[in-house]
Amino acid sequence: MKKSKTSFVCQVCGYKTPKWVGKCSECSSWNSFVEEIEESQSEIRKKRNGLEIKRISEIEGVETERFSTGINEFDQVLGGGVVKGGVVLIGGEPGIGKSTIMLQISDKLSKLGKRVIYFSGEESLTQLKLRCDRLNINGDELYFSATNNIEDVLDSLSDKRADVIIIDSIQTIYSSEISSAAGTVSQVKYVTHKLVEFAKSKGISVFIVGQVTKDGVIAGPKVLEHLVDTVLYFEGDYERGLRILRAVKNRFGSTNEVGLFEMSGKGLIEYRSSSFIDNNSDAPGRALTVVMEGTRAFLVEIQALVSQTYFNYPKRNVTGFDLNRLNMLLAILEKKCGFNLSTCDVYLNIVGGLKITEPSVDLAVCAAIISSFRDNVLERGMLFLGEVGLTGEVRIPSFLDIRLKEAKRFSINKIVGNLNTISDKSVELLSIKHINELVNYI
Repeated sequence: MKKSKTSFVCQVCGYKTPKWVGKCSECSSWNSFVEEIEESQSEIRKKRNGLEIKRISEIEGVETERFSTGINEFDQVLGGGVVKGGVVLIGGEPGIGKSTIMLQISDKLSKLGKRVIYFSGEESLTQLKLRCDRLNINGDELYFSATNNIEDVLDSLSDKRADVIIIDSIQTIYSSEISSAAGTVSQVKYVTHKLVEFAKSKGISVFIVGQVTKDGVIAGPKVLEHLVDTVLYFEGDYERGLRILRAVKNRFGSTNEVGLFEMSGKGLIEYRSSSFIDNNSDAPGRALTVVMEGTRAFLVEIQALVSQTYFNYPKRNVTGFDLNRLNMLLAILEKKCGFNLSTCDVYLNIVGGLKITEPSVDLAVCAAIISSFRDNVLERGMLFLGEVGLTGEVRIPSFLDIRLKEAKRFSINKIVGNLNTISDKSVELLSIKHINELVNYI
């Protein structure tokens, strides 16, 4: 019998090597190589057809056909609804609510007249029934199947019509044509490719649930995200039950939109409030600002704690903010404002579980740090808007009109920032052009 040829494949990036090595030379991952059987060229060779080449004027434009999931927050992240024949990959930490939101969407779609088939590779039909009873899911056009084989999935779909199929999860599904175990690079790539090919040829929308690694990225090769049309990530605050659905890739819409959900005993419900203020207590180190997530504005509270360090090196700890940017702002405060923060530990927290990357919160971060350092309480109803440059200048943030509208919705009466271009008489505008002017209001 002819011996099968094997190679070692990195489970992170897909790099191949003829022998096992401890560290991948491509992605620098340790102990990520798994031995897999290589298929011969005669086994994987496919019949090729003549390539069709057309002028752009000869190509007919087709309007993207969408349909609603019945959940407004989810539709907004997708860009207006589910695209017919589109493939959506949704990832997140264990217990964040991936399967829950998929079951709820399945129920909504089935009640809207769509035939949905849910394939589970992790739970039995009995377990799915218990979960559906808890979530009060009882759609007539909703079907379930427990399988781990992609050939069984595709064969069953050839006999039964479906509008939407859901795979939970991609790491548990394998193909009999690939010799490696389920969840390996070759299996994940092959199974995803078959699902994408099936979705495009049949016009069936496919949702794929993906597990994540300890680093918070979807397990498997990066090509998995390249194959699908949309990639969504679930994140949030476990303590408050807040869940944030964020699009990191979307071929049919914007990647700037987010959806807000709240975990309850009946599953995920749409988060109605757009404020991320913890409470109304007066305490040093609290500052308010408005951040933009796509086209939506959120009033957010930033908390800072500055305390004397008892070690040789001061500690810097952040939650929901970039640590490097915090270090930059601390250096600006020391250089331009004369604050000696080199002997202090600094802790920064964004209330509500949001992860902020935009620079328009710089002024609020500086205000919270100064407030905690001086142990002074900021005036209630005061909001800070602006980006701080390395020379200490305060810059005007983008989407200023939308931010001001959100601030007025929560009865903000004072706004601090470089706001000379705004002539709004309904709020008091305290204009500053340099960071050293900020100390006058704290």
